[in-house]
Amino acid sequence: MHKYEIMFIVKATMESDAVKNTAETFKKLISDLKGNVAEYKELGEKKLAYPIKKELNGYYYVMQVEADKDCIMEFDRKIRLDENVLRHLIIRQEEE
Repeated sequence: MHKYEIMFIVKATMESDAVKNTAETFKKLISDLKGNVAEYKELGEKKLAYPIKKELNGYYYVMQVEADKDCIMEFDRKIRLDENVLRHLIIRQEEE
């Protein structure tokens, strides 16, 4: 199991319940794929530096995750398919 940091931006033009449901879906997905979410932060709505898919604002989320490669690959595949996610970034943390 490796440690990863995952950041994703959800569209702000949706209802707040839909935004939270989208974020919770991806948090639950890690657990369903036998990963562990060590930390989960909602950073709130922020103005984007430049428009993405005609969106000017987005809700930012950051997760610290322990998972294997297959879990992360499946997470990456599913988050790419979700139209409500504007951008995402997965970074593997250095081993200590």
